[in-house]
Amino acid sequence: MPEPKQIPVVSVVGKSDSGKTTLVEGLIRELVARGWRVASVKHHVHEVDVDQPGKDSWRHGKAGAVTTMISSPTQFVCVRKVDRERTLEELIEAAGDADILITEGFRRAGDVRIEVARRARSEELITGPGEAFAIVTDMPELVPPGVPVFPLDAHTSVAEMIERSFLMDGEE
Repeated sequence: MPEPKQIPVVSVVGKSDSGKTTLVEGLIRELVARGWRVASVKHHVHEVDVDQPGKDSWRHGKAGAVTTMISSPTQFVCVRKVDRERTLEELIEAAGDADILITEGFRRAGDVRIEVARRARSEELITGPGEAFAIVTDMPELVPPGVPVFPLDAHTSVAEMIERSFLMDGEE
């Protein structure tokens, strides 16, 4: 039996408050509107409470449950205490039957990085030579030759590039 095809992973990286979440949100909307199943993961360096403090499932976790699940007719959420951060490969597996996984904040994981760089936040890139697949910025003068560059509000154009590069399989 052939091994299942690994879904493509596109990582949106950049300094804090550079516009990463705005780009990821736009990419997800655009790719979903084109019929693709998109999974996403946001990297946090600190522990976060995804459940609302005081709610029953939050209370279950605070009482010591190692896995807390919330199920409704339209959603399933699983919060699991872990002893280490998950690898990108484990996150890909957890993405299920998605067509693509878009990550936010994984600066060193994955091969495809789209950097968001905003002059108001910093006047330098965080990706090194050869690391950026594309750059979304208001400082096009910083972009190395050969790297696609997009304005900050160009999520539609970035989604088109992602679709052509990773999702079309030559079907244009």
